[in-house]
Amino acid sequence: MIDIGRVRDDTPATARLAYLHNAGAALMPAPVVAALKGHIDLESEIGGYAAADQESERLDAVYGSVARLLNAAPDEIALMENATVAWQMAFYALPFCEGDRILTAEAEYAANYVAFLQVAKRTGATIDVVPSDASGELDAHALERMIDERVKLIAVTWVPTNGGLVNPAAAIGKIARAHGIPYLLDACQAVGQMEVDVDAIGCDMLSATGRKFLRGPRGTGFLYVRRALLQQLEPPMIDHFAAPWVARDAYRLRDDARRFETWENNYAARLGLGAAVDYALDIGMGPVEQRCRLLAGRLRDGLASIRGITIRDLGRAPGAIVSFTMEGYEADTIVRSAAASGITIGASDPSSTRIDAEHRALPPLVRASPHYYNTEAEIDRLIGHLAALASR
Repeated sequence: MIDIGRVRDDTPATARLAYLHNAGAALMPAPVVAALKGHIDLESEIGGYAAADQESERLDAVYGSVARLLNAAPDEIALMENATVAWQMAFYALPFCEGDRILTAEAEYAANYVAFLQVAKRTGATIDVVPSDASGELDAHALERMIDERVKLIAVTWVPTNGGLVNPAAAIGKIARAHGIPYLLDACQAVGQMEVDVDAIGCDMLSATGRKFLRGPRGTGFLYVRRALLQQLEPPMIDHFAAPWVARDAYRLRDDARRFETWENNYAARLGLGAAVDYALDIGMGPVEQRCRLLAGRLRDGLASIRGITIRDLGRAPGAIVSFTMEGYEADTIVRSAAASGITIGASDPSSTRIDAEHRALPPLVRASPHYYNTEAEIDRLIGHLAALASR
């Protein structure tokens, strides 16, 4: 059972905002803010190098915290500036040649797909989109049928940015493992709202951010790389931290996932990320996921009763991103109207998931994303606001 009163006390903005934009950037809890501010203060007092030395044990512990969150080992974790950099470091470490195939999903995120396009342009590799099933999820049976000896990567966004769809990550992993194909999972919108177990999923690489449902600082993210694959990958860019300069004409890559990192880092942000992970683990990801789905379900039920609203979420068990359109109103207009009433929501542009948007002829969508610290009353407040708009 989550102590909602305590977590809201740790989140002062909840006293004045119905904050339902956690798929964009969630509200940081007090321990995260304290970790950030504390290290910045320390740097101002003794300098950045000395502060990092003094906090070295806490900084190193962040790897263990992220590893526990994912059911991984600390040496399989790299701490990155954001999820995009994490994903790119993994993707661009993979070799592709003419005729190689990359398999992905219809709702793949724009940042990932443009990287596919760049590699295809450079190497002659091809991009093949796995069709969705009747529910809108990636069709695992279709994926199985598309496998051949030319497939060199399966790369999928687990929870797309434009709605509540949850792709069948573990079913994809089972297929990838059976065929020995590397599997890169974008878990940007999953980590922090759902239980994540990389061993159960079967992914070889996973990228995520700190700022969304994990409630960490902006400018933080991490990369998981399975130890068995790690030793086969050379990062697309290295420095003397990732690969120490061991002789005039030689470097040696680190043995752990930190080969994907660089020497200079924002240590205050890293401590904030560690505090966010520890905060989530202390609550328990099982209760977090249960409450997120409960609140999102309540919101969908309420929206379904409002004339002119169309819920745009796909999948058999959608998560805590609720996407919809409203007849007669542009998405940005609804977002601004809600903000004027103290309700924070967001919007998703079709260009962020172009293939899915084109298949479904989607306009810009309104995106509301509740989290465990939200209340049922806040959900009902948004429903009431939209019902009032619809009645005008």
